[in-house]
Amino acid sequence: MPDERTPLRHRLLLAGGLFLLAPLIGEFLFGNQAITDVGGIVLLAPLYGGGALLIREVTRRSGRGWPTIILLAVAYGLFEEGPVDQMLWNPNYGGFPMGLVYAETHLAWLGTSVELVQEVVSLHTVWSICVPIALVEALDRGRERPQPWLGLPGLAAVSVVFAAGTAFLAYVQVVEYDFVATAGQFAGASLVIVALVVSAFTVGRRPASPVDSPAPSPWVVGGMAFGASSLYFARELVPEPPSSWPFVAAWFVLVGVVVALVLRWSRRRGWGASHRLALAGGFLLTYVWVGFEHGRYLDVSRGTELLGNVVFGLGAILLLVVAGRRVASAPAERH
Repeated sequence: MPDERTPLRHRLLLAGGLFLLAPLIGEFLFGNQAITDVGGIVLLAPLYGGGALLIREVTRRSGRGWPTIILLAVAYGLFEEGPVDQMLWNPNYGGFPMGLVYAETHLAWLGTSVELVQEVVSLHTVWSICVPIALVEALDRGRERPQPWLGLPGLAAVSVVFAAGTAFLAYVQVVEYDFVATAGQFAGASLVIVALVVSAFTVGRRPASPVDSPAPSPWVVGGMAFGASSLYFARELVPEPPSSWPFVAAWFVLVGVVVALVLRWSRRRGWGASHRLALAGGFLLTYVWVGFEHGRYLDVSRGTELLGNVVFGLGAILLLVVAGRRVASAPAERH
């Protein structure tokens, strides 16, 4: 249940902030949408924001933590790019020759490209869901035991908005691209998504044993997140690589190293809200520079493109600074 000591207005502001922040980071900061299209957030927020808010609220209401959020975020990414907009399967999604670009890593038995799945999982898990949640929770004074923000009526309302937005976007995609995946592709994706959701509520039932050594500085944690995520996007700067498979293999190594480090550090003495914010902040700052790279492909003038990059980039940095001050001013909580 929501913490009744926290004013309803404050909790609604946090929930509304996450609802809007998820699409702003996931699409506009990333450079996928121009600043002149910011009105489109009305269509994007029910999917991105509704998904992030539902994942956050269901996780916190069940008393679970970040492992649950992360697994649900992976499920969300596959759901959005699979059954909803079908990008995983459409060879000409958005008028872009997806089938040709990802042909080398396409596996017939998988029904899609391994590299494309990696992109979907990376972008949506980290930036569409986890980073926005971490930032807004930090604005809630970085509580060590985050509480739900919405009651059952609010949760039901968000569920309806998410379902309606999802159905509308799915319909638009079918009409616009005249493409529908096979029953087998829908069934396979659905099975994976359900398995991830079930796993999300079975992992982490037993708290990991703490390690009696100090956690690294938040600056180290943030630097690692920024460096690792920047390394991931640096592959886009490699001109016409001879093969995509080395990058596919490198993705597994990079993700494994980051997960191992975070799991190890989070068990150490002193790990807390400042470290979680630093982790999210490092990832967020990567999107700031990546937005300038991706913005070059928008169908707008160079000036409009740069204006959007600067506005959204400065907004992200300002939000990170404010969140850092909130966490720093938070009273210590007993564990």
